Formats: sequence, structure tokens, C-alpha cells
Amino acid sequence: MSDNTNREKLSSRLGFLLLSAGCAVGLGNVWRFPFIAGRYGGALFVLIYLVFLVLFGIPVMTMEFSVGRASGKSAARSFHVLEKPGSKWHLFSWAAMAGNYILMMFYTTVSGWMIAYMVKIARGDFAGLNPDQVNGEFGAFVSSPGQMVGWMIVVCILGFGICAGGLVKSVEKVAKVMMIGLYVIIIVLVIRVISLPGAAAGLEFYLKPNLNAIQEHGLFTVLFAAMGQAFFTLSLGVGSMAIFGSYIGKEKRLGGEAVTVTVLDTSAAFLAGLVVLPACAAFGLSYDAGPGLIFMTLPNVFNSMAMGQFWGTLFFLFMTFAAMSTVVAVFENITAFAMDITGCSRIKSVLINFFALVILSLPCALGFNRLSGFTVMGGVLDLEDFILSNNLLPLGALCYALFCVSKMGWGWDNFIKEADSGNGLRFPAASRPFLTWGLPLLIVVLFVVGYIQIFG
Repeated sequence: MSDNTNREKLSSRLGFLLLSAGCAVGLGNVWRFPFIAGRYGGALFVLIYLVFLVLFGIPVMTMEFSVGRASGKSAARSFHVLEKPGSKWHLFSWAAMAGNYILMMFYTTVSGWMIAYMVKIARGDFAGLNPDQVNGEFGAFVSSPGQMVGWMIVVCILGFGICAGGLVKSVEKVAKVMMIGLYVIIIVLVIRVISLPGAAAGLEFYLKPNLNAIQEHGLFTVLFAAMGQAFFTLSLGVGSMAIFGSYIGKEKRLGGEAVTVTVLDTSAAFLAGLVVLPACAAFGLSYDAGPGLIFMTLPNVFNSMAMGQFWGTLFFLFMTFAAMSTVVAVFENITAFAMDITGCSRIKSVLINFFALVILSLPCALGFNRLSGFTVMGGVLDLEDFILSNNLLPLGALCYALFCVSKMGWGWDNFIKEADSGNGLRFPAASRPFLTWGLPLLIVVLFVVGYIQIFG
């Protein structure tokens, strides 16, 4: 086992929970979840989604936390520490590191959109515009290489600037502020939106299950949409969560911590749905308006509301906090990679990775303008998302699962001993057969069906 005495530690359990939740709470929750829920049946989709969170979201998160805490390392070195002599599990560390970099190669660009729109609405850029003009604003924005690259660099400066300040003094403190602010803002927005005339129909759609989505799309499609959302929303499979396990002590059992982080993550997604879907009903918008809902539809909603500029700014501040909480958490992973591998200082790792990420993020930032002719898989952003979401995340989660249950890996006994060290909720030992056979099978099926849906 690793000697963790020199490892940086978070100062509090709250810091660990909010930083882990910040990594999970991101644009997949507050941007993707509402329109996916709207597309696949509202309340029925949400119920199925919750089932899949329990089936494999919480177990895989517990595994990542356990590997991180037992090794005292990030994904760059954790398998090296825990694997049996002569085995090759450590080769996965390259895929895990690549996953974090690829995520940030497009996430920094989309996060820049959130900050830019917060600024645009705050200064009144959308005031008095009709829907076509609002759509035109977004088109002009993404078509501008200067704006796209500029806001991407702002995200990199903010994210790595926070990481440079240190784990406890900066990363943990900022995560606490952003996450608490995120929940305060979204609750205020929920109260405002559900009071709008006509919002009740959106609430009923979101909270009262019906079978229309199954009749329209088919049970199989709805099930896999819910399973995919549950899986990808928690940022599992590339060691993004393992790092936070390496930053905590043995006081708490990790199964209970995974449950808490999942509840925080899911509550943010659920509350985002309480804002977006009732707003759609109140203003006669389609529930499944898709990704463009945030940038091309909601500005029209805010234009129609009393104090719309204030509420619009508040909404995009919420979106910015959601995006930046993930950026800071994954940048912390990336910073730790170089520190674990080379032993370099935090500042040196931050500087090297800042320039690396700016360069690596340029294709996505330019993919809507200078590189718009690149159409493989739909474009640069879609290709990078496909590599991560349809390949590295599910296969990475499979690797963590097999490593923790297989005798050829770390093994069930070592995993359960680590997971159950401390006080709190004990990890259910009776789940071993499901985690050994059912969970890997589910992940493989998700992987195969993802390919069939895209290429079939």
C-alpha cells in the first residue's frame, strides 16, 4: 500500500463532498438532463434514471473513491500501486489520463459559452430582439474565432488559476462557494419559474409518470437513454473521482460518501429540470427543444419575463458555476497527473498543463468557424464527445469494476475492506454477484448499443 503521509489532504468532509459533487455536477446535469427528460417522457424517464444511478452509478463511484484512497494517488499512478506484481492494469492509466484531457478539450469551449452568455444578458445584448435575432446572435457568436478562442482561454485561466492556489487554500474553498451558490441560485430560479402562468402543465409532465414516451419511442430506447444519462452524468470511468478519494482520510465509509455525492449531483439535475420544463410550458415551447434550448430559446423566455435581464443573468451565473465546478475538479486531476508521475511542483504542473490545454482546446473552439469543414462524426466537438462518452467512459468504468471484483486485479476483499473503513453506510456485500457479472454486462451492452444507435 501507498504511504499517504505526504499527500495533500482536504481540510473537511464538506470540502470533499462538494468538490466531488462539483466534478459530477456539470453541463450534463443542467444542460443535457432537462431536454433528455423532456424528450423521453418526463417523470417516467426520471424514475428509470434513478434506478440506474443506484444499480451502477453509486457502485462505480465507490470503486473509484476506494482505488484513490487506498493508493493515495491519482489515476496516473493508482493502478501501479495496487495491482499485483506482473499484471498490466496500470496500462489503463494512459486511457484515464487521456479521458480527462479529451473532456476538457471540448468542455472548456462550452463553458466559455456559459460565461459569455452571462455577460451578454447582463449588459442587455438580447433586449428587444425577436426570436430570429436571438438565434442569429448565437450563430454569430460561434462563428467568431476570436470570441470562441478568447472565452475558452478565460476558462483555462480561471480553472488553472484556482488550481495554482493549492488544494485547500484555493480549490476546496472555491468549490464550496461555487456549489453552495449553485444550489441557492437554482432554488431561487425554481421558485420564480413555477409561479409563472402555465407552468403547472410543465410540472405535471415532469412529476407525474405517463406511458406516452414508451409508446412513442419504445421501452428499449427509453431504458437506454436513462441508463446512458445516469452513467455519463457522474463523470465515472476515467478516474475523475478517484483523485478525491486520495485526498481524504479513513474516517468515513466510501459507499455512504458515494451516495451523498450522487444525491447532490442528482438534485442539481432535478432542480434544473424544474426550471427548464415548467418554463417551456409557460411560454409554449417544446419540451425536447434540444441543446439549443439554452442559447436560442431561453433568452426569448427571459425577454418575455418581468425583470428578465436579472433572471437571465442569474440563470447563466448558475450555468457558469455548474460548468466551472467541473472544470476546476478535472483541472485538479490533470494537475495531479504530472505531480504524481514526475514529482514536479504544483505551479510547474499548472503552467505546463495550461499551455497544453489551450492548444488542445483550439480545434473545438475553431470547429464552429475556421474548422467548420471538418464533419467527421458531425464536427470536432461531436467527435471528441464520441471518443469520451461512447468509448473511454464506459470502458473505463468496466476496467474499474473488473479491477475491484476480480482476483486478477485488486480483488473484492481489498476493495470491500477499503470501502468499509471508517464510520457510515456500509457497502452491501450481497451486491458482489451483481457487481461481478451484472454490472460488467450492463456496461458492455451500453457500449454496444451506443455504437448501434450511432452507426446502425
